[in-house]
Amino acid sequence: MTATDRSLELINAAAQAAADKLAHDIIAYDVSDVLSITDAFLLASAPNDRQVKSIVDEIEERLNKDLDAKPVRREGDREARWVLLDYVDIVVHVQHSEERVFYALERLWKDCPQLELPADAEATRGKGAEYAQAQAADGGSGGELS
Repeated sequence: MTATDRSLELINAAAQAAADKLAHDIIAYDVSDVLSITDAFLLASAPNDRQVKSIVDEIEERLNKDLDAKPVRREGDREARWVLLDYVDIVVHVQHSEERVFYALERLWKDCPQLELPADAEATRGKGAEYAQAQAADGGSGGELS
């Protein structure tokens, strides 16, 4: 079994929305062969809680407006360290960069096929590490990456 066309449409729209809000390391997995509850996972991260919330809000707004899709469940919103949006066909995980490293969801799903994403989303790969290096070089004073 593979992800449905609807799931791919949702994943691509969510990935583009996340990229538009400067999410880091956007990746998607087709989990339809190993899970019966959803077709695909989208993972994205951000260096702070405020940006996590901004990414989540943009994904929710874009999927609702463009694809008439609303999540059946939204969890983790209060702390904005790891927000989960469950659209049944897909599940979106937006994590604070620290949680992304700690929980390493990529390790759990590494045997599942990666889904091709829009170019803007693909271009975010490695941005989390770049940001962390820039922060370390800046002494962690909150300098921005250009």
